[in-house]
Amino acid sequence: MPYSVTLPDSSGQTAVVESTQADGKTYEQLRRECLQKGKLFEDPDFPAVDDSLFYSQRVPVNFEWKRPGEICKEPQFITGGATRTDICQGQLGDCWLLAAIASLTLQEETLNRVVPNDQTFDRGYAGIFHFQFWQHNKWMDVVVDDRLPCVRNKLVFLHSADNNEFWSALLEKAYAKLNGSYEALKGGSTMEAMEDFTGGVGEMYETKNGPSNLFLILKKAVERGSMLGCSIDISSSAESEAQTSTGLVKGHAYSVTGVEEVNYRGAKVQLIRVRNPWGQVEWNGPWSDNSREWTVIDSSEKKRLLQNSLDDGEFWMEFGDFKSNYDKVEICNMTPDALSDDVSKKWAVNLFEGSWIRGSTAGGCRNYIDTFWTNPQFKLHLENPDDGDKLCSVIVALMQKNRRRLRKEGLDLETIGFAIYEAPDDLDHQGKDFFRYNPSKARSRTYVNVREVSERFRLPPGNYLLVPTTFQPHHEADFLIRFFSEKKAGAIEVGNKIEADLPEPPKPNPPEEETDEEKGLRKLFEQVAGPDNVISARELQHVLNNVLGRRKEVKFDGLSLNTCISIINLMDVDGSGMMEFSEFKVFWDKLKKWIMLFLSYDVDHSGTMSSYELRSALNAAGMKLNNRILQLLGLRFADEKYEIDFDDYLTCIVRLENMLRIFQALDAQKKGEVSLKIHEFLLLTMNV
Repeated sequence: MPYSVTLPDSSGQTAVVESTQADGKTYEQLRRECLQKGKLFEDPDFPAVDDSLFYSQRVPVNFEWKRPGEICKEPQFITGGATRTDICQGQLGDCWLLAAIASLTLQEETLNRVVPNDQTFDRGYAGIFHFQFWQHNKWMDVVVDDRLPCVRNKLVFLHSADNNEFWSALLEKAYAKLNGSYEALKGGSTMEAMEDFTGGVGEMYETKNGPSNLFLILKKAVERGSMLGCSIDISSSAESEAQTSTGLVKGHAYSVTGVEEVNYRGAKVQLIRVRNPWGQVEWNGPWSDNSREWTVIDSSEKKRLLQNSLDDGEFWMEFGDFKSNYDKVEICNMTPDALSDDVSKKWAVNLFEGSWIRGSTAGGCRNYIDTFWTNPQFKLHLENPDDGDKLCSVIVALMQKNRRRLRKEGLDLETIGFAIYEAPDDLDHQGKDFFRYNPSKARSRTYVNVREVSERFRLPPGNYLLVPTTFQPHHEADFLIRFFSEKKAGAIEVGNKIEADLPEPPKPNPPEEETDEEKGLRKLFEQVAGPDNVISARELQHVLNNVLGRRKEVKFDGLSLNTCISIINLMDVDGSGMMEFSEFKVFWDKLKKWIMLFLSYDVDHSGTMSSYELRSALNAAGMKLNNRILQLLGLRFADEKYEIDFDDYLTCIVRLENMLRIFQALDAQKKGEVSLKIHEFLLLTMNV
């Protein structure tokens, strides 16, 4: 059940936070119930069992779940303020998360939202705590009990340097619950957690190919309260967490906690402060804790920057050494303001959710031109350039949803990216030829298997078509796409309407004016109909299976009786439940048209049609459907090779025309007021 909190989000507005508990109860409700019953909370949604720890292996050691009061005498939630020294990594490969938590401690307002600071082990303690995370444009309140995994009375995973402080361990547990298990936190990008702590937008820079003003960008990011992380790439899994001779660790996530300039022997030196979430293992080169460089600079400056020179995992480096040793730096901005600008702007945001579904909207990247066009498409209208400029600034951020939680089902991050094209004026979903003959104007730098791909662009005013995709076709995922623009911009999902252009068919010629083809058709009808001169559903099934089964150019397994009932419902003008010759003649003309359409989209002459071509085939038949309905049709009628044979195609098109004619009648009565949701509801209830 959503409830309102007073803490502002990154836009400065009040956030609405949703409870994640299966029973819908909030933290306050659950805590109050526990206090009234005199019992400590035990979370039914994330119990103290092995499945909450690991999903792919048996628990390697004998874990005990203990509450902080069982681990030490006087447990505290936070002692002396939440600081980056409270972050010490345990036996879990989630350094990316810990690096983000360390950055979080530098932002007091943000920290107080993620870690509500009114929690305690003293008065009102009920064994329950809560934390707030941003997930796909919503703030979620995650409740946990305080039973933590231990071995020999010590915390196994994230812990504080102070043995009686537990906020960081409980935060890690809440994040594990959000993602399904502790094991689900193994491996990741610091940016992922930073966005979940802020709802901000991320940018990534390669240190060796970054802009010339990268130091200034990082300095402004720190000053604006952005969260920063960095890492060293690895060339093989064997290098993961390998320590270099200079004390740095490859394939490991670090936090950037400070950026400064100091006077050194008459010149300005650029320094950057980095923290290893292990709480130890530091850089041992120039400007490290005990290096001789510190003996030369002003003593007050040294005291300010070094504070307590401890082996706590935090160290300074000269910026040139930083660029030489680290490969990328990630910045999570609370707002999308360009870090090279000197003023803060109010950005407009457009947001959409969508899905890539195999067989219909999972078309893959531009390399797969035959299916690329079937991906969801979004139109962006940039009208007003930035102040004092001729171009429009826009950030596109494409995020795949829930992939970490789906790991236990054998799924992981897809490789994703997007392309941007100059858009035509119409609002139609663009077809294959558009992308065959029009180059992209901009695109993501690369396709990569991270949760979010984001890029900043400067484009002339105009209309643009954005196509988000997985790298390969047939790969399924849900996604969220955000457009940030300095000036208000219009954005819509194209091809999102359900429309029908189904003109009334011409009436058959009278018997004396029939063509030879019509006379032959009448003779067939009379043979099937018998003395009553009407055709039943079962008789129609017999004749269609007989006629269509002889056609070699289509793959045909036979029509079901239900499909033939749908055909009669479509053609039955007088409501008799039977088909007269005039109705049979109109249907036969439709059938010929549908066969020609099917053959025209059977590009490989296999007797089947690719389910990705269904949108085009239905458009040609006068039926425009949105992505959601097309996804359902693909799942319903396509086989495991994403092919549709003729009998399934015919069943699909007959049922759709039945429904769409009902919509046309309703629209005529309601003067076009039948909503999209009613359209979808009717299609779903008809089991299309």
